[in-house]
Amino acid sequence: MSGLWADLADLVLPATCAGCRERRPGLRHGVCPACVAALGALRPGVVRPTPAPPGLPSCVALGPYAGPLREALLAYKEHGRHGLARPLGALLAEVVAEAVGVARPVALVPVPDTAAAARSRYGDHLDRLARHCAARLNRCGWSARVHRPLRALPRPDSVTLDSAGRAAAAEAAFRPRSTASRGRAAGAAPVVVLLDDIVTTGVTLAAATRVLSATGWVPSVAAVLAATQKRHHL
Repeated sequence: MSGLWADLADLVLPATCAGCRERRPGLRHGVCPACVAALGALRPGVVRPTPAPPGLPSCVALGPYAGPLREALLAYKEHGRHGLARPLGALLAEVVAEAVGVARPVALVPVPDTAAAARSRYGDHLDRLARHCAARLNRCGWSARVHRPLRALPRPDSVTLDSAGRAAAAEAAFRPRSTASRGRAAGAAPVVVLLDDIVTTGVTLAAATRVLSATGWVPSVAAVLAATQKRHHL
């Protein structure tokens, strides 16, 4: 995974750092040196929401949803900084490599955007990350392919829901594509890795896992970029 941040050099970038939102005259890489160092220092580790929903696979995250990682994800997803897909995808490849352990064939299955979300973001944001993740893994000697056996159904904005409502919405959020079983039978890679950008309660990953498992795509692990940290109120 050497040369992780060399990808940043090819971007046509604004003067505002995606990691700290500070304006930096002459910024060359889209992320200032301090934020590059902070992101480069993150090391993937196992995370587990508490309580964990039934069916949630083992989950590995690059780091907490905070600081430059949070800001870079927001810049990418919500503010149109699509050029960050390649370096963020490379970071996601680091997570997959840690989660799987040794170089071996992997099937990368991104959690899909709804049609409305994909329209608002000018494309499925996680699909872009997954393609760059696979490219990075393949350049490093892995055999990685992106598969899309899931489709996302319209669902309410999670901001308006309580925890029970989010769980119910996630349970009804996915359906298998009509080609899902055929694609698996055609010889998909043996290690299925479910991809997402952020894990909070884990209900989305658990719901996607249940639908995938019913069609023969059983995720061995989930790989995400960031994990939210639960706040405890006294």
